[in-house]
Amino acid sequence: MSSNLSVPEQIRQLNDARKLVLGDVKYYPNVVRGLLPIIGPNAHIELRRWGAEFLAEAFSTPALPNGEKETMQLYVLATVESLLQNEREDPQVLRSVILAAASIYPLALRWIINNGYDTVTWDKMLSIKQKILRVWEDAVPTVRISCIKFAQRVVLAQTVSTGAEFRHAGTLDVSLDKVPPSHQSLDPRNLEAEASGLLDRILGVLQESTDALVIDATLNSLSILVRTRPTTSSRIINALLGFNPLQLANSPLTPRSKVMIKSMEKTARLLLLHLTKRDPHNPIVPRIHQHVERTMHMVMEVLDDSGRNRPLEAQQHDGLDAKRQQVTESYVPRIPSLGSGPHSLADVFTLVGHDGLKSFDLSQVPAALVAKVAVTALSRLDPQLLLKAVDGVRGRLTTLANAPAPELNPNTAPLGVDDDDDDDYEPDFYQAEDTEQILNKLDGASPSLPTELTALDSTLALTSFSLPQPPQLTPEMALSAGSGTVAKVVELMKSLDEPAAKKNKAGFIRLAASSGSKDAWMTILTRLATRSTTGLDEVSVKGEGEESSRQPTLSNTIREVIYNYVMEDFRKHIDVAVSWLCEEWYNDKMQSRLGGDYPKNYDKNTLRLINGFLPYLHPQDKVLTRFLSEIPELNRAMLSRVKDMCRDPSVTQLALTSLLYLAMMRPPVKEMALDTVQDIWTEFEDARPIAGKYLSKYRPGFVEAAEAKTTRDGAGAGLEFSGTAIAT
Repeated sequence: MSSNLSVPEQIRQLNDARKLVLGDVKYYPNVVRGLLPIIGPNAHIELRRWGAEFLAEAFSTPALPNGEKETMQLYVLATVESLLQNEREDPQVLRSVILAAASIYPLALRWIINNGYDTVTWDKMLSIKQKILRVWEDAVPTVRISCIKFAQRVVLAQTVSTGAEFRHAGTLDVSLDKVPPSHQSLDPRNLEAEASGLLDRILGVLQESTDALVIDATLNSLSILVRTRPTTSSRIINALLGFNPLQLANSPLTPRSKVMIKSMEKTARLLLLHLTKRDPHNPIVPRIHQHVERTMHMVMEVLDDSGRNRPLEAQQHDGLDAKRQQVTESYVPRIPSLGSGPHSLADVFTLVGHDGLKSFDLSQVPAALVAKVAVTALSRLDPQLLLKAVDGVRGRLTTLANAPAPELNPNTAPLGVDDDDDDDYEPDFYQAEDTEQILNKLDGASPSLPTELTALDSTLALTSFSLPQPPQLTPEMALSAGSGTVAKVVELMKSLDEPAAKKNKAGFIRLAASSGSKDAWMTILTRLATRSTTGLDEVSVKGEGEESSRQPTLSNTIREVIYNYVMEDFRKHIDVAVSWLCEEWYNDKMQSRLGGDYPKNYDKNTLRLINGFLPYLHPQDKVLTRFLSEIPELNRAMLSRVKDMCRDPSVTQLALTSLLYLAMMRPPVKEMALDTVQDIWTEFEDARPIAGKYLSKYRPGFVEAAEAKTTRDGAGAGLEFSGTAIAT
């Protein structure tokens, strides 16, 4: 984006970029990279606001895979840190930046768990966290709400999980139990202690703050903690039971304070009732119901007392309040009549005419509360009112009993209705008539029927009906439906827990659907992608002078899904990649026996995977060695990709170590691996010390011969150059 454009024009271009990523999330990394240079601390306030809000959206959207977010956070943290360091930053920018940091924190923690060497990234995240916790103290309410959200995400990431919440939603499983005890950069004990302190700080808001917005935000953030982090549930519930929404009632009540009190009481009540519904048999449930009922009555009393124009006079205990007695005696309850039309049993016993009370669902109220209210109301009820109500219901029942029977519509009433018939069904056990008897009876029947019966029969006769023909299933529709099914299977597979101990696989003859584990589902997908090509996909054969053309197939769609799944976290999913390539290799071998123009997918997909994860390797990675040693077949094209790694001196040792492992442990590719080491020695001077060490052991004399040849070539070139100079 050009810096010469005005701010409105830049905002317009940024809105176009947002529409682009909303249409296709794969553009998020490119848009974020292009956005960072123009939303720094020195940028215009409108650009900073737009950029901070976009970062919060990018890291919170569920449409973008977590692998992409984890890569994006590596180059976004510097901008987030610089925006937070501005002491006079705009509150709207601070709010969005803190929300973005809340979404990034679990990603950064998972990154440092898997990549303990990257302390630079983790130090940036720690600096951001310390700055947010300092801002929390004196910020405006909207920023404080964002800080509470950030603290909640930190507590979630640094406490032990139940492991059950990720079966239904959320694939970012980051918790304290994922941190190894001997991690080089993280100490689980310090993380747990920090989470405990942050939880106390969150719960302290309920006792210290008087802002209903902040308190409601705090209450809303506690539900997921109770549900997914059992170690925090007792402290949170005790804090909720000690929370008093009437802490604003000490000052003179205003309409604003009344609304705030009602809001806090309702939010706390709904949260507590939600917790009781999730675990109705917990021993603390009766105590929660008692607290909810007591708080409701307290709030109602305070708000009712505040609404009176004058204080309540002292009650007369002698019962001589003539004015009130006269009003009570003159009150005569009126029981509304039923009126015309059909009535239900509820209409007969309903004594109120208010539509809102009629539609109230009493089943939503706890049974204990209903019983208590009913007993209290009946004990205080005037006997005369009760007699009036009973007489009114009795009169309704008498009216219904004396009402005439409704008239029957002859066109809709059942045929053959007789008052003397009883309802018992008595089947006839006579022998059924055969076809000839039925035809003779029809021949003897009268040819003409009364007009009324003819009209009646025509109205009762069943008309023919046929369902419309379904739309024709096209290959494109079948491919779209198959792709949707595969995507759902992948989402289901991601939500499954990893087994505690993996069993040894039984090879190519194992049953794919023997269990519902992640490995079984992945085996099903890989075999759908590979073995289905034999006889199921349309395979085009080249004719003379014709070029073969293949349409997109479900197999290629599944291959794309598997590739994306592996690359989302290739270190964790390397076993899936090896299993997939083994199936591809087996399928290619089986197809080679059949002949024909079948596509060879093993080499193509292997090279694609190697090209995909090689740029992300670091010197301590063991993924490359494992991958090269476990895939079923290697060729020079694959090893040439390993040779090209040596352009980066930091991973030269990794490339040569992997080739040495192949030379030692895979005899069929020993010579090919040593040839690759020779090529590395020849092409890359920085790699010669390590490569020469390996070659001196497995191919003695090569280094000396190569150096001697280099010396001879250099001397010959020098003589040729000097002869040319003399001749000149």
